[in-house]
Amino acid sequence: SFTDNVEKTQRKHFLETLSVLHWVLTFLFFGLTCSILMVYLMFTSLWPLSALYFVWLVLDWDTPERGGRKIHIVRNWKTWDHFRDYFPVKLVKTAELNPNKNYVLGCHPHGIMSCGAFSAFSTKSCGFAELFPGLRCRLAILAGLFRIPLMREYIMGAGLLPVSKASLEHLLSKSGKGNAVVIVVGGAAESLASSPGVNTVVVRNRKGFVRLALQYGADLVPVYSFGENDLFQQVTFSEGSFGRKLQDLIKKIMGFSPCVFVGEHFLIMPYRHPVTIVVGNPIAVPLRITPTEEEVDHYHGLYMEGLSNLFQEQKVSCGLSESHRLEII
Repeated sequence: SFTDNVEKTQRKHFLETLSVLHWVLTFLFFGLTCSILMVYLMFTSLWPLSALYFVWLVLDWDTPERGGRKIHIVRNWKTWDHFRDYFPVKLVKTAELNPNKNYVLGCHPHGIMSCGAFSAFSTKSCGFAELFPGLRCRLAILAGLFRIPLMREYIMGAGLLPVSKASLEHLLSKSGKGNAVVIVVGGAAESLASSPGVNTVVVRNRKGFVRLALQYGADLVPVYSFGENDLFQQVTFSEGSFGRKLQDLIKKIMGFSPCVFVGEHFLIMPYRHPVTIVVGNPIAVPLRITPTEEEVDHYHGLYMEGLSNLFQEQKVSCGLSESHRLEII
């Protein structure tokens, strides 16, 4: 009946909001909460729990760099389907990826929270395994997060990896073929450029991922997340202002930039705006154990060209006008 459908729609809407709220609160506060909890327990009668965990933390310190500890139940949670439907997030394939090869996927732009990249590459909700059979996908994020007690267990369970040299080298050299590691290349610097209607990517001087691809003969694949920058409004500080200097200082010390952003509902919820993640054509990369600067520059140039072409070819079908241009800085 009509009433049943309305109730079902309202329930679905509520579940979508709840799943995104859980993710946003995790993103913003979980690490700090876990750290405070573990320190607090040290001063209570439950101190042995905290002490035992810290012993475990020391013994398990290098696990994130050795492939992590993926838990399929976490990646398959029904909550991620509701998370996907909130925006919604859609994953689009434009070319075949051979499961007998390894790939380094560069995802752009970072946005405020990389909601699209998380949904498409760290959960099963967008159907990556069905679109690219035989490929195992892992999203690499800020390495410092894997040093935070308790939080590290949760993010490892979701299949996330630290974007460190040791971690990426382990994935591309010790895990056979069929690995696709996703790196949000622009990182903190790109998040500061995030704003609705803006298509700016920070990649011109980011060459480490290209060098990595050459060292392990992994093909490069540009990925563009259309709509990612439209999920939040950001208060941007001009270059040289006190606010921007403070953001840059924290980025230098901590590896991330605190963004002053506004969304809907409690101001921290992203807008319900479609996010379409388009996986582009692979760029064949030869194996070069010690690549020269000329080789790195050459394949970096091919990558930027591939990313620009991907944006131009897909922008209209992903909701942008013909006049939109990609700015690479």
